[in-house]
Amino acid sequence: MSLKLLTTLDLMRHGEPVGGRKYRGQIDDPLSEKGWEQMRRVVGEKCPWQMIVSSPLLRCAEFARELAERHGLPLELDVRLVELGFGEWEGCTAQELTAIDPDTLERFRHDPLSNAPPGAEPLVSFRDRILEAWHSLTERHGGKHILVIVHAGVIRMLIAHVLEIPLQHLFRLQVPNAAITRLRVERLGNATFPQLLFHAGNI
Repeated sequence: MSLKLLTTLDLMRHGEPVGGRKYRGQIDDPLSEKGWEQMRRVVGEKCPWQMIVSSPLLRCAEFARELAERHGLPLELDVRLVELGFGEWEGCTAQELTAIDPDTLERFRHDPLSNAPPGAEPLVSFRDRILEAWHSLTERHGGKHILVIVHAGVIRMLIAHVLEIPLQHLFRLQVPNAAITRLRVERLGNATFPQLLFHAGNI
């Protein structure tokens, strides 16, 4: 009889980057002092994980390196986990975008598939690379408890995958800075059952 294998993934969004809130996408801004404090406060001295996986962008990877060194944990950086590319919106604030077109963000949030920013990474392509990383991670590190330090878009996409949320509803999910989302994958033989245990909480 096959044994049930449980893999737990704590998805942690990075803290506030230098420059504050904007459509940052793949711009590689580091954490602000506030961002460092947010992430350190949430984790504290707790370390239930066996390894850390991170986006290579500075706002994720620098804290991942600090935490891995402090607790002697293995660290993997996975380029597939970088944020959604926002094209011409990258570096712009919501106020700057709505000053040009007052309805642009409302259209995007209502249906991002049909109203993507000019030059943006297609949402379907983003989904495919995130799920490729997800399947690789759960296959190679099955049975472990893993901290995954990533971006709001990555967390939205993984929740949407687990709960089968349509892509056009992706931006209905709010992901605060430094919050934790816990996913668990149960595997019995060739069958898998992913679950959302909690979202935007603390460990």
